[in-house]
Amino acid sequence: MLQNMDPRVAVAAVSGAIDPFRLLLTGADIFGKISPNMSNSSLSALSAAVVRILRPLVRILLRNGMPYGVFADLAEQAYVDIAMAEFGVEGRKQTVSRVSVITGLSRKEVARVLKLPVSNDAGAAERYNRAARVIAAWVRDRRFNNESGKPLVLPVEGDGPSFKELVAKYSGDIPHRAVLDELTRVAAVERLEDGRLRLRVRSYVPRTGELEKLGILGTDVAALIATVDHNLRGGTEDPMFQRKVAYDNLPDQALAVFRDLSGEQAQALLEEWDRWLAENDRDVNPSVEGSGRNRAGIGIYYFQEPYDGKE
Repeated sequence: MLQNMDPRVAVAAVSGAIDPFRLLLTGADIFGKISPNMSNSSLSALSAAVVRILRPLVRILLRNGMPYGVFADLAEQAYVDIAMAEFGVEGRKQTVSRVSVITGLSRKEVARVLKLPVSNDAGAAERYNRAARVIAAWVRDRRFNNESGKPLVLPVEGDGPSFKELVAKYSGDIPHRAVLDELTRVAAVERLEDGRLRLRVRSYVPRTGELEKLGILGTDVAALIATVDHNLRGGTEDPMFQRKVAYDNLPDQALAVFRDLSGEQAQALLEEWDRWLAENDRDVNPSVEGSGRNRAGIGIYYFQEPYDGKE
């Protein structure tokens, strides 16, 4: 196995510094999905892109007290999970040794990572989804709108449209008072003197719940990166929509105007798409027919920063 091998690599393999198994096969030999001969220019571009992604992420991690060691463990876990699930050989069971080859981690380390508990933010994600569905329906569903198409002021329960009915229709078997507590906590709903409820926002964005905000970081950024990945792999044949518009010589005075303008128009557009998606979602509209089960959507975000001459 060590024949025709760089002597320094052979010594490292014999000494145990490098796993000999990993020297038998290249990524291309095992996985057609991997390019073992990435050019220096491609590697440089990818490295620069990763650093650009990591900078705002690391800012969030440091602000929330996550040390590098924890981040490194999470990165290893993500490497191993994706390698196990998506980079196997067709018709063959994925192995620790193959995952070691593709990730660069030792077999011992791969085995260790596979035993780690999976990070789970299901609770925060469920709270977010539940609240978002109820608010979107309150804005969209004509039964819960007045003659002008605006959200009704609803009684908590009773005859006719009520908050209890709204929650039962759009949030499953979750008690309506639990949903009300959540929407009150984030200041999305206001209880009037007569006990009725008034919707104060047209979309759910956690204002006081740090866990929910961090949950959005995981879901929204992951969705954006997944779209970019799709377009990198084969987007010319089946591209997903991915656009932005930006200028880099705007005065301070223009920012507030554009922020309000873009927020108002984007919200209206999202509400229009929300109505279409709701009409075609089988949870909301059981009469919809068709095969498979899919998740799809559109995300819009605003950004601004001082321009320093760097892209």
